[in-house]
Amino acid sequence: MSDIIESNPEILGGKPVIKGTRIPVALIYELIGLKYSINEILKEYPHLNRNIIITLLKIGKEANENLINVDIDEIISKEI
Repeated sequence: MSDIIESNPEILGGKPVIKGTRIPVALIYELIGLKYSINEILKEYPHLNRNIIITLLKIGKEANENLINVDIDEIISKEI
């Protein structure tokens, strides 16, 4: 994945989490979507740091840009 994301079946059923924590990556994206600032996230999760949040945002932005025009249903239907 990356240097800050890990997936382990023993932690949250294998959902991607911030390495060394039980904080799901999706939670950080959800908070950003709810208009939380980086400072607000860091207040809620003081053991994180600004670089982790910024890196997650960059990863998410890149993934979004790569998938924006992808028809997921079409891809799945080809596999069935």
